Amino acid sequence: MKLSIYQIDAFAEKPFTGNPAAVCPLETWLPDEVMQSIAEENHLSETAFFTPLGDDFHIRWFTPVAEVDLCGHATLASAYVAFTFLGYQREKIRFQSKSGWLTVTRDHDLLVMDFPSHPAMVCQVPDELAAAFDPTPIACLKAQDYIVVFNTEEEVCSAQPALDRLKAVDLRGVVITARSDQYDFVARFFAPKYGIDEDPVTGSAYTQLAPYWSTVLGAKKLHAKQVSARGGELFCELVGDRVKIAGRAVTYLTGEIAV
Repeated sequence: MKLSIYQIDAFAEKPFTGNPAAVCPLETWLPDEVMQSIAEENHLSETAFFTPLGDDFHIRWFTPVAEVDLCGHATLASAYVAFTFLGYQREKIRFQSKSGWLTVTRDHDLLVMDFPSHPAMVCQVPDELAAAFDPTPIACLKAQDYIVVFNTEEEVCSAQPALDRLKAVDLRGVVITARSDQYDFVARFFAPKYGIDEDPVTGSAYTQLAPYWSTVLGAKKLHAKQVSARGGELFCELVGDRVKIAGRAVTYLTGEIAV
């Protein structure tokens, strides 16, 4: 069997920036073990698969080692593929997922995702996190991931966490964040237990970061930068119990795989 595959740089202004995601549109679902093997072969942080669901789509995401419940950049990449390569004509795409209905709307050159908000609760810094970072964070919260707050943007940019410590945490991953002079805030994301030492840009993390920084900064609209080596720019807006997360995408590769 031959399948179309696309590699898209999401939250990117140009190729070789943002977060690369593989996208495989399907007519019907493949066995789970085959989709997991494709994701492992791609060796990207996420591979997205989607199938038709009436006028909408059903989407699933796989890291190289496991399926996940929510992924932002691969959803953005999937919408980009539908709009750019599959002739999808409507202005809004709806995806059914393990995290409920997700929508992506075109707004000029931006793609705007509408995701559920996941406000984080203040918690004690777990021992694994305290041992993983130097300097010590000033605050810690938890939702889907741990949100670890540092005093300065430089501390976030220069952090070199002990990944073996982060691998032992009981949540999906660890986000580190701080205020920024050029942006409202910056962040980085680590999920070594899912085979992702550092993710270049993590759309789903902003369902937790946007509520936090909205409260801290007293603003509903937020401009953020994920300060990984590749980097990525995001525009967030808190709307009730939803978060709009917008970014751009560019094509890196189109091809065909045999399974």
